[in-house]
Amino acid sequence: MPHYPVSIKGVVVRSRRVMLMYNERDEWELPGGRLELGETPEECVARETYEETRIGVEVVDVLDSWMYHIEVADKNVFIVTYGCRATTDAAPVVSREHKRVGEFSADEIPDLVMPDGYKRSIATWFARVNADAATG
Repeated sequence: MPHYPVSIKGVVVRSRRVMLMYNERDEWELPGGRLELGETPEECVARETYEETRIGVEVVDVLDSWMYHIEVADKNVFIVTYGCRATTDAAPVVSREHKRVGEFSADEIPDLVMPDGYKRSIATWFARVNADAATG
């Protein structure tokens, strides 16, 4: 029976921009990481996002899940994404795990080098945040 690592990722949108990390494979990704034993997915994404950016988040809802094949490593990872709200307006601080951090508008996402699943999750969360803003 095959086993796959599980990676829990957060879509953090604030001021109409999503926070992304630039990794060693020269692609953009969502903050997040591996689920630890005894930890809920929500706890994982909040912990990992803080560790990678120093931005605290409120985890709102699961957005998507899929199997991602990392070509350069020839391995599969099961990805789960959550929509998150930042609990601070402070600038993100990049950790040693990434080359840099950036914040992007919805219009910039299609042209970025990143897995399609991330793009799908970002579009879903932008739509929900915009809908909430229109009704709230």
